[in-house]
Amino acid sequence: MIPVAFEYELATSAGHAVALLAEHGDEAKLLAGGHSLLPLMKYRLAAPAVVVDIGRLTDLSYVRDDGDVLAIGALTRHRDVETSDLVRSQAGLLAAATSKVGDPQVRHRGTLGGALAHGDPASDLPAAIIALGGSMVVQGPSGSREVAVDDFFTGFLETAIGGDELLTEVRIPKAPNATWSFQKFNRRAQDWAIVGAAVMVDGDRCGVGLVNMDSRPVRAGAVEGAIASGASATDAAASAADGLEPPSDLNAGVDYRCHLARVLTRRGLEEAGR
Repeated sequence: MIPVAFEYELATSAGHAVALLAEHGDEAKLLAGGHSLLPLMKYRLAAPAVVVDIGRLTDLSYVRDDGDVLAIGALTRHRDVETSDLVRSQAGLLAAATSKVGDPQVRHRGTLGGALAHGDPASDLPAAIIALGGSMVVQGPSGSREVAVDDFFTGFLETAIGGDELLTEVRIPKAPNATWSFQKFNRRAQDWAIVGAAVMVDGDRCGVGLVNMDSRPVRAGAVEGAIASGASATDAAASAADGLEPPSDLNAGVDYRCHLARVLTRRGLEEAGR
């Protein structure tokens, strides 16, 4: 399908993008890699009057060592995250999860910030950021603010980013000695996950993020609590679906998704050495 007609604005800086959002209000949408917005526009699920292109803002594409954290620009391409030596050595789970995103064409065009700002519960990367305990830096007319990952995803395709704000950076605590696992079950290669589990173990800390197990990307808090109390991988994984409301669709029902969450979480914990 062809999208509804729209005006096009090319942002020349992050500040310019924020100013354009303030000028056009709810009628404007940001375009980065385009893998989330353009399909929605083609299906007429989104019909912005103005598209603000931020895809050429090279100053938001980087991976940096910033003390205790990795700082990753929101417009960093998936492929650059996947192959970054810094990411692989300090946040290996993120590199592994990124390698499972779509296909090479998607990974060479799609951006980390775009995947997170879209807030899709079926996306791989939000679960990895949850498990790693990351945070997002958001810039608006009043300046920048940092949002913890547990406060970032607020509903189905909804995040804490305001209508006049731009996601500029993702911050990941460095964990060079962590062990991790990314488990993803899908019917065909490159499909969205029916269920996925991102697991990170760093000493006494365990983080578990789940894919496609609720209306938003979620943490398996019951599993993390069980591991902290000394439970085995099998016993902890048994609570993976506790308190969650997974969707039921043509690919899987609620019971099957709950079963997959328990199985994949157990496998992830075992691979990570718990």
